[in-house]
Amino acid sequence: MKKYLRFMTAAVLTFALVGMFALAGCSSSSTEESSSAASASSEAESSEAASSEATEAVELQLFAANSLSEAMDAVQALYTESHPEVTFADTQYEASGTLNEMLAAGSYADVLITASKGTMDTAVEEAYVDEGTRFDMFANDLVIVAGENSDITEVTLEDVASGQYTVAVGDDNVPAGNYAKQALSTVGCWVDEEGTTGKDSDGKGGTFDGTPLAGLVTEGSSVGNVCSYANSGDVDLAFVYTSDVYRFGGVKIVGTVPSDAHKSIIYPAAVCANSENAEAAAAFLDWCTTDEEALKVWQEWGFELA
Repeated sequence: MKKYLRFMTAAVLTFALVGMFALAGCSSSSTEESSSAASASSEAESSEAASSEATEAVELQLFAANSLSEAMDAVQALYTESHPEVTFADTQYEASGTLNEMLAAGSYADVLITASKGTMDTAVEEAYVDEGTRFDMFANDLVIVAGENSDITEVTLEDVASGQYTVAVGDDNVPAGNYAKQALSTVGCWVDEEGTTGKDSDGKGGTFDGTPLAGLVTEGSSVGNVCSYANSGDVDLAFVYTSDVYRFGGVKIVGTVPSDAHKSIIYPAAVCANSENAEAAAAFLDWCTTDEEALKVWQEWGFELA
């Protein structure tokens, strides 16, 4: 009987111990599962937070050369379709020199795109832009245009130098005007105050006095104004970019200025030094020069990648 009781007692203890270990195992498993779930939840929250930060709304302010207006508007619309977190403030399209003046006066911008290397050089020297982000974005051609209804069909730079046509060019603040004056200096129709000609001139500060074009030149404060003078018939001919013909209409190309008569027409771009959205600004500029749809837009408006 005693042996039987000892046997039963041992059995009960054995079952009790097994039960305790089982319960301990379940508790441990439950704790691990709970810890794992908590960890997964934490990771998910962190991921959501990171995703939220990555797609945080950004508004970019662009300062761009006048001649880019229509093409840039179209490209910005394309960009927001695939990057809904990015919007654009009212992009400022002005003569490149005017854009620098605005930055000098304290205006804010994330991106600067000018129509000449010289104006971007000034922006770098004055620390308006981050020099490390600067690159040549577009190239363009200088052409001679007449109004669509004009009887003029074809002219050369030498024809302009004959003095038989009235002419419109941009003023010193308009890069297209600087290039035009550089070209005209090679045929004796504009005199640089430094005595230089063509590519060696900056196309500023000179005069038409004493040349075949004396009294025949109207200077505009923008390429739009210059085009309008030809379109309206106020002048016979005007010097503008190829892209301006697509942009404004109302004029026709009657001649192309030899590229060796002026400095290369390059549009440099850079992220502004005080940009609060430098990363987003750089990403937009990169997309502008690599996205297939964006490239089609630039080409449609007469721009070539530099």
